[in-house]
Amino acid sequence: MSPVLLPPGPKGHFIAGNLVEFSEDPLGFLTRCAREYGDVVRLGKTNYLLNRPDLIEKVLVNGDGNFVKLAGLLKGKPRKGGFPEAMMNSEGDDWLRKRRLVQPAFHRKYVSACGETVVSLTERMLESWRPGEARDVHADVSALTLDIVSRFLFHTPIHDEARHVAAAVDAVMRHTDSPLRFPIWVPTPTNLRLRRALGQLNGLLATLVRRYREHPSERTDLLALLLSSPEPLSEGQLRDELATMIMSGHETTADALVWAWYLLARHPEAKQRLEGELDEVLGERAPTAEDLPRLRYTEAVVKEAMRLYSPAWITSREALRDCELGGFHVPAGTTLAVSQWVTHRDARYFDAPESFRPERWLSEDAQRMHRYVYFPFGGGPRLCIGAALAMLETVLITACVARRFRLELAPGCVVRARPALALQPLGVRLIPTPRSRVERGNEVRHAAGA
Repeated sequence: MSPVLLPPGPKGHFIAGNLVEFSEDPLGFLTRCAREYGDVVRLGKTNYLLNRPDLIEKVLVNGDGNFVKLAGLLKGKPRKGGFPEAMMNSEGDDWLRKRRLVQPAFHRKYVSACGETVVSLTERMLESWRPGEARDVHADVSALTLDIVSRFLFHTPIHDEARHVAAAVDAVMRHTDSPLRFPIWVPTPTNLRLRRALGQLNGLLATLVRRYREHPSERTDLLALLLSSPEPLSEGQLRDELATMIMSGHETTADALVWAWYLLARHPEAKQRLEGELDEVLGERAPTAEDLPRLRYTEAVVKEAMRLYSPAWITSREALRDCELGGFHVPAGTTLAVSQWVTHRDARYFDAPESFRPERWLSEDAQRMHRYVYFPFGGGPRLCIGAALAMLETVLITACVARRFRLELAPGCVVRARPALALQPLGVRLIPTPRSRVERGNEVRHAAGA
């Protein structure tokens, strides 16, 4: 019998292991571990970190059925968390049934049809911007993406009730920004805030469902699909599905947009090239979904921002049975983490990995890279169901903003990343300056001459 070979990793404290160091700086800790210990790192007795694309693919694609997201559900353990009945908090056949129920709402034709709404709502947001006034753009774009996703999911804008969703998102982020946290039933200030916010969100969603039932119509949105299911869903199931879709569907998109604008503000050459493409393709008009194939550099800006600051910065699976990965033994029950933050910044796969270079996505090298070198929306069967909608939103909104405004960082602006449930940009304040028609005309001529 060959000896059991365990992967290398930081020794950690004899009681707390590496938990304290991870909690103090998750992004830095994982990056150091990958650089010092290699492709398979033993973070603890039952926790590994995987940093090689083929291993990441094996775990996320899960062709042999050995790696699952929520192993406890398959073992009969009760669901935990704020939305236990939602698809993303399900496993096995239950997850597959819910995925098939939800999938038609995200069909390509419905996503493309959303483009007009995205642009009109973005233009409305931009009308409120005042030249030279420093803005909390995360608040602006969070309200925008919430409006977009609510219209997409159930054709109903959320205005007065938006504060309940915002409070729930903030409470969840505060609850998840550290691994050292108490169970939700413990009455800590953070948990009390979370429970109160989730209760208000549940009340809002119950009201929306009731209104929808009172005025039924022939629609193809998510709520219509859920209500017309051959297997009737309970009120709790309806609310959980809607809650996870609303919260994840608007917060991660808002985060991606703010990171993109932050990076453009720090890189004038990329900003100028983006403006040149928009002026050449669009001229004086607003973008549409039909313009997306021609907005290649705009898309590259978005992809590069999500490479450096992927809102989904880490995910994991659990091994159901003993197996081997990268030549190392993986015991059953081991949690296998894969980190977009770490892999997206690996010098083996990206030249100058810490640099913001949108043009890298326009080269032939980008077409040849391993699929799991870059995975901002996860991968495998549990690939983010809203990935296409998120890309359409992010590219169109970026185009709308850069067509009309040049954004600069406000003086004294201190920006940091908060790795909670999503990678949030904290402290980003930007000053919008309108772009003149003369500027836009000059850039069109410059682009044509190039």
